[in-house]
Amino acid sequence: MATQRTYGGVSAEQRRADRRAALLAAALDIIGTDGAGRLTVAGLCHRAGLNERYYYESFKSTDEVLLAVFDEVLAAVAAVIVAAVAVAPNEPRAKARAAIAAAVEYLTDDPRRARIVFVEPLSAPVLNSRRADVERSFVALIVGQAAEFYGPDTLSRAGAAVDFTAAYLLGGLAEVLTAWLRNDLALSRDELIDRATDVFVLVAEQAVAPPRPAPPRRPTPG
Repeated sequence: MATQRTYGGVSAEQRRADRRAALLAAALDIIGTDGAGRLTVAGLCHRAGLNERYYYESFKSTDEVLLAVFDEVLAAVAAVIVAAVAVAPNEPRAKARAAIAAAVEYLTDDPRRARIVFVEPLSAPVLNSRRADVERSFVALIVGQAAEFYGPDTLSRAGAAVDFTAAYLLGGLAEVLTAWLRNDLALSRDELIDRATDVFVLVAEQAVAPPRPAPPRRPTPG
């Protein structure tokens, strides 16, 4: 096997990874600031400070770049959620608030991330197509976190209500956060997180609660 050439102590593989990272950082800036419609190969390479031949080293099309940036942002969201929940106190509201705060803060600390997740899929077909897969993965994440907290037996008893509840809460949070980013909701970020947490806890607790016994049947008049 041929030995990879090394320059300045950096392997060819690492240099390719660095160039790809530079292209993704430039793409995030373009998409998150000007929109997916402004993403071109020439513009991306200029923003990244790279020759176009390095673009084709990593990507075949701008759609592939869009998906890579979208996936990278959402993978980071999932990672901060898991990390926050892991260190939160073992109590329903604390766990829920940790997860919601981690996601909301990560997305809104850099408005480009929020635009890529919530705005660009509305006009970029390739992102809109990926959104369904993303929603399923985040529903699975919510259900997985719930299973760790409530226990798999509790979730098993709840049945289909768990997936429904996770999808309902995920969609509701996305819509509320989108409205907040449009300045349609007169709330601070902390107030948004607190109110979303209240809803998450209320709905989740209802979903995993034991079924209520049926009321006694009234005797039929003889």
